[in-house]
Amino acid sequence: MKALISILIILGVAIGGYKLYEYWNTVQEEKAAAERVPTISDDQVGRMPWELEESLREAKKKGPSAFKNWITKFEKSPKVPEDRMASIQLEYVVMTAQTDPIEAKRMFAEVKAKVSKTSPVYPKIKALEKTYE
Repeated sequence: MKALISILIILGVAIGGYKLYEYWNTVQEEKAAAERVPTISDDQVGRMPWELEESLREAKKKGPSAFKNWITKFEKSPKVPEDRMASIQLEYVVMTAQTDPIEAKRMFAEVKAKVSKTSPVYPKIKALEKTYE
């Protein structure tokens, strides 16, 4: 009888361990899927004149403060499509998340409020939503 109980206990522990392993894999896969942010091409969100593209690249290279200044300068410009500006602002949010999380959350809320659900930028907002709210 002792042998049967021992076998059942060992079998129960093995099955429980396997179920725990399956659950762990599921959680890790969901976490990895949540971390993947959809990429958006410039064609989807609108193009800017090449001068602005070049100045944007330079601002990104110089760091978050230069990037923020660029956004502030061209935020209301008719040369930058709204969806493109939202996409640029989300890049800024991700860039500043480590150094200034309060600013990142503030900018994320601002972008989320102005982007419609039909925008090509909306899936990126939904992917970042849990992190920045």
